[in-house]
Amino acid sequence: MSTMDNLKDAFAGESQANRKYLAFAKRADEEGFGQAAKLFRAAAAAETIHAHNHLKVMGGINSTKENIEAAIEGETHEYTKMYPEMIMEAEKEGDSPEAVRSFDLANKVESIHASLYQKALDHLGNNEPADYYVCQVCGNTVENSAPDKCHICGAAGSMFTKID
Repeated sequence: MSTMDNLKDAFAGESQANRKYLAFAKRADEEGFGQAAKLFRAAAAAETIHAHNHLKVMGGINSTKENIEAAIEGETHEYTKMYPEMIMEAEKEGDSPEAVRSFDLANKVESIHASLYQKALDHLGNNEPADYYVCQVCGNTVENSAPDKCHICGAAGSMFTKID
C-alpha cells in the first residue's frame, strides 16, 4: 500500500471514529453518564483534528470554489449512484427495512445538499446571509427557517436545529 492509500484509510478511520464517539456521547448523556459523554466528545474532537491533518496532507482542502465543486460532485454521486445501489441491495436482501429507510432518507437529503451547494457556488462572493436548519431525525437541510413539518421524514418542525 502507498502512503496516499494509508492517508485515505486513516482519514476514513478518524472520520468514522469522530462520528461514532459523538453518537456514544449522546447515548452516555441520555443514560446520565456525563463524564463518559465528555470524554467521548473530547476524543471525537481529537479524531477531527487527525482527520483534518490527513486530508490536508492528501491535498483535499482547496479554495472554497473548488471545495464546493467537490462537495457537489460527492453529494451527486451519493444520490445518483451510491444510495440507489445500496437501497436496491438492501431491498433484494429483504432482511433490514431499517437499513432501506436509513439509506432512503440519506439519499433524499443528499440531493438537497447538492442543490444547496450549487446555489452557494452560483452566489459565491455575494455573501448573502442565510440560515440553515437540519432535521435531527433525517438530516434534511433547509434554508432560512425550519418548516412546521419535515417533508422528508415527517418529523415536527421542533426537530430542526439551527446551525451556526
